[in-house]
Amino acid sequence: MSELHEKAATAVPQPRPLDLDDLARRVIAGERAALGRAITLVESRRPDHEAAAQELLVKLLPHSGKAYRVGITGVPGVGKSTTIDTLGCNLTADGHKVAVLAVDPSSQRTGGSILGDKTRMVGLSVDRNAFIRPSPSAGTLGGVARRTRESMVVCEAAGFDVIIVETVGIGQSEVAVADMVDFFLVLMLPGAGDDLQGIKKGVIEIADMLAVNKSEGDNAARARRAVSDYRAALQILAPQGSLWMPPVVSISGLANIGLDKMWAEVERHRALFEKNGILQQRRADQQVKWMWSMLEERMMLRLKNDPNVKQRLPVLEADLRAGRTTATLAAMEISSLIGI
Repeated sequence: MSELHEKAATAVPQPRPLDLDDLARRVIAGERAALGRAITLVESRRPDHEAAAQELLVKLLPHSGKAYRVGITGVPGVGKSTTIDTLGCNLTADGHKVAVLAVDPSSQRTGGSILGDKTRMVGLSVDRNAFIRPSPSAGTLGGVARRTRESMVVCEAAGFDVIIVETVGIGQSEVAVADMVDFFLVLMLPGAGDDLQGIKKGVIEIADMLAVNKSEGDNAARARRAVSDYRAALQILAPQGSLWMPPVVSISGLANIGLDKMWAEVERHRALFEKNGILQQRRADQQVKWMWSMLEERMMLRLKNDPNVKQRLPVLEADLRAGRTTATLAAMEISSLIGI
């Protein structure tokens, strides 16, 4: 090999080691590039990245916890992105710094993201006091992004005082997001009808407020009727004697109608729960749930990567399909392979 070729071979740039102290300092200083890099590290599935992410989070934790965390859900088409965009712009105009963690559903077949960039949040996307981060759910329970909780810590350390988590609005994702926020808002469509039946399936247990969206123009009358119907249903379905009765309001994210009143209810909830110590207790309980969630994830990962399980699993699946064994016996055998 010639001297020129030898120099070319040795000139391949090597990745620089990650300086976590510097990254943490830049995140705390509010540098947007550092914030994006930190969340990318947190979301990475590489084992070395996971270890680095945990070390980074330890450095950021003392600077987190001061933001108010709001989850927003609703069926597809209810106007979540439009409402968040308008609400977020209202909040930044009032001096808040708003981070939106929009859970981007992943395709169950390809693993690819479906929504891509949150281009519908046109106002927040150019707002210097806002940060939008779509995160692929990667098939986790209910479509909730695997590291949304850690991303909230990073955003709080960067100085954002309102964190909004948007769910894809598909079943179990509502429960999962409710377990990581301080306030859970459910958007509804005008014209109660079948939606009232959905209330009985558990929304009341997790919702801190219902907001009937798209109440502008011709929908105004239907929205008023829907609000009345939902309030009546809440009187029957909501737990009696609780500190907080979920309010029902009508809004229009598109026309910016009723959002100030809606946010005033969010702030009233925060003041009440902070005064009674419930907010602190809720966050403490969420930390414990977070630990169990991470433990379950690690156990499943260990199970799927175990060589004995990999060897035996195809046989057990074939026996199940052929009716030669039961699901319980198959699960017991798999558990015994890893000593459970």
